[in-house]
Amino acid sequence: MARTAMPPMPAEEPGDRPFRRSDEQLAKYGYLGGFTRYTARFSVYELGPSLNGFPDFPNRFLVDVDDGAGPRECCRFTDAADDEPVWNGAWNGDEWCPWILEQSRALMPDLGSE
Repeated sequence: MARTAMPPMPAEEPGDRPFRRSDEQLAKYGYLGGFTRYTARFSVYELGPSLNGFPDFPNRFLVDVDDGAGPRECCRFTDAADDEPVWNGAWNGDEWCPWILEQSRALMPDLGSE
């Protein structure tokens, strides 16, 4: 059975060099949590709404995967019910996609309870 919990990432790695996401931002910004499957570690980040001026624009999320070669983008998705996730490269159509999306959505903040 796959492990589904991952300890929180430290803010900085040895040598005071910050961890980076696949989009080169600091990993501590927007980090919601992570999960693992076999040797792949997935990290989920909240990117916030698009800055296009619409107040009710959906919130965006990034899922990175690291299997030992450093973080790479796995997919991006929004919290809008009708938006389809955008899978990166070889992840498009992979059999793990539904499971990755389910695990990622479980880490999303519950905006309805505010």
